[in-house]
Amino acid sequence: MEKNIIIIGVSGNQENFDYSMTELKELAFANQLKVVGEIRQNLAKAHVATYVGKGKLTEIINLAVELEVDTIVTNDELTPTQLRNLEAQLELTVIDRTRLILAIFAERAQSKEAKLQVEIAQLNYEMPRLRTDQGTTLDQQGGGSGLNNRGSGEKQIELDRRTIKNQIKRLNLELESITKEQQTRRHKRQKNQIPLVSLVGYTNAGKSTTMNQLLQHFHSQEAKTVFEKDMLFATLDTSVREIVLPDRKKFLLSDTVGFVSKLPHQLVKAFRSTLEETKQADLLIHVVDYSDPNYQLMMDTTDKTLAEIGILDIPVILAYNKADLIPEISYPTYEDNHFIYSARDEKSLSMLVEIIKSTIFKEYTKATFLIPYNQTQYVAYLNEKAAVESEEYLDNGTKIVAEVGPIDLNKLAMFHVDSD
Repeated sequence: MEKNIIIIGVSGNQENFDYSMTELKELAFANQLKVVGEIRQNLAKAHVATYVGKGKLTEIINLAVELEVDTIVTNDELTPTQLRNLEAQLELTVIDRTRLILAIFAERAQSKEAKLQVEIAQLNYEMPRLRTDQGTTLDQQGGGSGLNNRGSGEKQIELDRRTIKNQIKRLNLELESITKEQQTRRHKRQKNQIPLVSLVGYTNAGKSTTMNQLLQHFHSQEAKTVFEKDMLFATLDTSVREIVLPDRKKFLLSDTVGFVSKLPHQLVKAFRSTLEETKQADLLIHVVDYSDPNYQLMMDTTDKTLAEIGILDIPVILAYNKADLIPEISYPTYEDNHFIYSARDEKSLSMLVEIIKSTIFKEYTKATFLIPYNQTQYVAYLNEKAAVESEEYLDNGTKIVAEVGPIDLNKLAMFHVDSD
């Protein structure tokens, strides 16, 4: 059952304040909250003690009484002082944007890694917000409730903080173990020289849909689809699937957690290990919801977040998805790394694959090999791994013309001959 709430926001110097308030409603909806009222204040910056000014506090109280609402959600992360003062003066439950996003992530996390990352982020958020007037909230995090009512409030806070720090340390050790396993898999993949293409972008832009449609398009042997739904943060875990093309070239396609404006720094830090996969990519496909009038803001947010986690200097294709929702747009089209498409359109998928191929396989060359009959394992290898154009049986061996990458060209250098 949805809970009714009021959202409040201070404009500050935010250029995109209107959009951030609209997005706050979507975040609330994603967390089973129904926005029934909204109050905005035009201030150069948020009030240092109460976020909004004194007059707005009265307005919020009156609206809450009128609408019979007991919960307020703010458009920004509150300082511990602002949170404490707001709840005291309003006598209402106050949730800030960061806590709202953390709650969504906690609900959507599926894998062990994602759950650990979210819990670490939540603990880092909660630690500076512990209070002397209420016991620790650690019982919600899996421990700590036995520390209540032990000594003075100040001593209690110190005990709670120490408990949280120990929990974070323990969780980070667990996460580190998982990260090492992932690094081992990445090193193995890099050794095999299989290119990695990573889908990145704003939440709900269509990354998972693009991935699933590509898997179905090629009837991939690893065609286990990833979860997709028309909602914010449907996917938190990085999913990697292998795609084998008709010419036997193969690449790995990864789908990552989506971004959002004002993404809490606790989450960016916690999910850094997940996004390590993206840092190893040979190509980024930046998926954009072209049908959203605020798509440029979403692109800017994605670019800033990628830069924050150190994802730089990787070739990028800007993929403008959902063109089918824009009547005046023709698609698919591609020019200067700008690709306009619909993830549910076969022609779009075919063009996208050609774009990917021209980028990650540009070092592939057509070569001629003459393989002696006592080395037939290399004939089988080429037929399995490469796009064989022709195969001819001569007196001194099998002549094969095939398109191969630099690794295989070097591996088969002893059989390489000039083409006629």
